[in-house]
Amino acid sequence: MKISPHSGWLTVPLLIATGLAQQAIAPLHPPMSTAKVVENLVRKNLERAHALTAYQGVRTYRLEYHGFLGLRTAEMVVDVKYQSPGTKEFTVRSATGSKLIIEKVFKKLLESEKEALREENQARVALNNDNYIFAFERYEDTPNGGQYVLSVKPRTKNKFLYSGKIWINAEDFAVMRIEGEPAKNPSFWTKETRIEQVYTKVGDFWLPSSNRSTSSIRLGGQASFSIEYKDYLVTSAAPLAKLSNKAAATH
Repeated sequence: MKISPHSGWLTVPLLIATGLAQQAIAPLHPPMSTAKVVENLVRKNLERAHALTAYQGVRTYRLEYHGFLGLRTAEMVVDVKYQSPGTKEFTVRSATGSKLIIEKVFKKLLESEKEALREENQARVALNNDNYIFAFERYEDTPNGGQYVLSVKPRTKNKFLYSGKIWINAEDFAVMRIEGEPAKNPSFWTKETRIEQVYTKVGDFWLPSSNRSTSSIRLGGQASFSIEYKDYLVTSAAPLAKLSNKAAATH
């Protein structure tokens, strides 16, 4: 089972549409080549995916729409349990606001996330050379450590892939942040969608911390969507081998 850093959330613009009809640090010379960064990223992602066998957490979904349907808002709090190789259980704690959004956006998004865990779907959206073209943007030396910033361009016009930038932790070779837009407009009803996803380190693993997206609706209006992730607990995991800087840079 492969864990894609963006599985599920790229369906948000489509669900919204159908449901509703750093400051940059001066560039530094990168310690290693772009090809080697991507190689380490892919390898470490696979290692973490195999090591993380179970975790749980809490999510809060929020959506606010302004447009031809007027003002509509909704919020849903969900308990999440993950079990390797590809099972997620969702339990809705509470749901308030627009029933249309709750049923046609939030609950459909949970269904899509379960579907995305299937092995064949993971292969199509994995962050690797089969699905993306990577290019170096810059290397940032921050108080929290080094970061590689790469641009990513999908090799196919798949609405579940994205075009934009990724920030990669230089020690763990894990994605820390994604900014972009879907590679293909997911729906006639949306004109433009911007997405930002941020990750946090929980033990040895990097898991989503927040997701924010804005979509412009073709018939007028804008939808603002967010997911906040909290209360993570890794309940089962194998130890991860540490990757030294010397080993990481070896060609």
